[in-house]
Amino acid sequence: MSRPNFPAEQASALHRLRLINTRNRLTHSLIQTMLAAQTAYLRSGQALALLPLTQAAIAARLRSESNLSVVADPGRISRLVRGLSIILPNGKAVRLSTLFPKPRQVHCQFVDHVIKVEKTWMAAGGLREPLSDKAIAEILGREYGVRLLRRTVANIRHDLAIPDCRSRSQRLNYLAATEGFSALVPLTPQTLRAVVPADPGVYEIRASLASPLGGERQEWPGERVSTVSHSVVYIGSAGDLRKRLGDHLRGSSDNAVLYRHIADGAARVRFRLISDGWRLVERELYRVFCETFGAPPPCNRMSP
Repeated sequence: MSRPNFPAEQASALHRLRLINTRNRLTHSLIQTMLAAQTAYLRSGQALALLPLTQAAIAARLRSESNLSVVADPGRISRLVRGLSIILPNGKAVRLSTLFPKPRQVHCQFVDHVIKVEKTWMAAGGLREPLSDKAIAEILGREYGVRLLRRTVANIRHDLAIPDCRSRSQRLNYLAATEGFSALVPLTPQTLRAVVPADPGVYEIRASLASPLGGERQEWPGERVSTVSHSVVYIGSAGDLRKRLGDHLRGSSDNAVLYRHIADGAARVRFRLISDGWRLVERELYRVFCETFGAPPPCNRMSP
């Protein structure tokens, strides 16, 4: 049978429709495969049920199990995942990339969970003092089948800005006040664009303890975990976190002392989104910090 002689515009439209149809079939197969791989998480909504998963593994599964007219290579899957979101059974919309956590992200969830449960055990009298990193690793292996070295637990705890067991027993006030903060991330333009939202909230900036001001070294939980110790140098709030942190990074926030601390590019930041009353939350966080450590952060020139 001879091929119809379509006009150029019709042929172009038909080609586009075929591409759209191919993308739709690939999207459908991808979602079906993700539903099977992350069933426990999608049904429960519990972060601990999320399994480590790579886009390469899903691409390999699609190639072996799906009858697709297009090769499901990792690059194509990556481009597709970036533009998709799903709605969980609880009504919450999340990016599809959420279902592709790295093992480190999953381990962070488990360490964070055990330390949060630690508070309940201590309140109930079942635990006399906070858990050591070794004890956390043993609980993860025994109760959840997650095998981590003590050193790995310590590194994860540091990334989550959680003090060591000795400091948690002495400085619970500020730790409780900062519950719900994000993990520490580098204070760089790239991180601001990729991680920090343009939403209201409170934030905490940490910088190297080798202060350019030559002041006394401020102790901070978890110093022995990292080769470069960091200390809280500033607590603030803003209606647009990304813009405010960008101002600090460029030195245009009218705080020369803070800029000298973060100008070397080694500063880190964590934040918590607050939809309303973020200035009140900042004021309370500042108060608790002063009560816990006996002095305000060195770059907070006045009480908020």
